[in-house]
Amino acid sequence: MLLSRSALIMPAATPVPVTRQLPEGFELGEIKRAKAPDGGGGQDWYRYIITQGPNKITGYRQGSQRAVTKAVKEIIFELNERRNGKKGRVHLTPSRKPKKS
Repeated sequence: MLLSRSALIMPAATPVPVTRQLPEGFELGEIKRAKAPDGGGGQDWYRYIITQGPNKITGYRQGSQRAVTKAVKEIIFELNERRNGKKGRVHLTPSRKPKKS
């Protein structure tokens, strides 16, 4: 049986919109004074927990509570920025190459 060319072309499917739901953002769970971690010396250590839904990131940082809180909030900000992706694109134009003499 010989098929014509038009018989081989299938109609385009109607696209189904896909809604991708991102998981919750990163948040500060807690910051508590702690003993120095293994291999760490000195004093003024804090243990922090960053949460994202059921996920937890635990870390240690040395410094005042104010400095540690500020640093952990910066980490959370950067994690959320990376998670959300870039909002826009920069329009780049190629530079002209110098003419050879």
